[in-house]
Amino acid sequence: MSKASEKAYRELRERLLRGEFTPGDRLVEDELATLCGVSRTPIREALQKLANDMFVQQIPNRGTYVMEISETDQEDLFELRAVLEGVAAARAAKNADEETLALLDKQVARIDEALSDSDGYQLDTFLDANRRIHSLIIDMAGSARLRVFLQNLTEQPVLIGTLQRYSMANLKRSNEHHREIVEALRAGDSSWAQSVMVSHIHAALHSFNREK
Repeated sequence: MSKASEKAYRELRERLLRGEFTPGDRLVEDELATLCGVSRTPIREALQKLANDMFVQQIPNRGTYVMEISETDQEDLFELRAVLEGVAAARAAKNADEETLALLDKQVARIDEALSDSDGYQLDTFLDANRRIHSLIIDMAGSARLRVFLQNLTEQPVLIGTLQRYSMANLKRSNEHHREIVEALRAGDSSWAQSVMVSHIHAALHSFNREK
């Protein structure tokens, strides 16, 4: 991809992850070109890559639309993520190092602070720290292939949107899972780390189903 195409891809992908486009919305190339400050050719290339990533759907003679995900697709995403992130956590427990564990502690503490704000919790901080926690664990697993598979799953808009709909109680429970996962990693206990991670993802699915 050209630099302009890569720029358009990253910007549109981030906007999709933030929920700025609604599932089923038609994406018009001219409008996107103006939004991203590029010509239509990089937009076409960016949309093709987003289609490959299953963020958008391209329909011949009709245009490009934000992907609509069925209930079955949603459950598939969570179940696949539970299996693969469980494996990642188990492997990470074997490779845990103090430097990465300290970074994980820092992100857990960031969430604690974000949730204790007297003016209302800081959702953006929670989302950023949550993404960093899961990314650090996947990195610690030491598998490039696992990272590619999980990046496609963990950064689907439906999964990001789940966190945006959590109640305060669910957000705090989610961070307690994070804390226990870090404890398991520090103990080098693969079975414990995997079990808590799987429970963590299943809890997210439960919250998604309850709130939709």
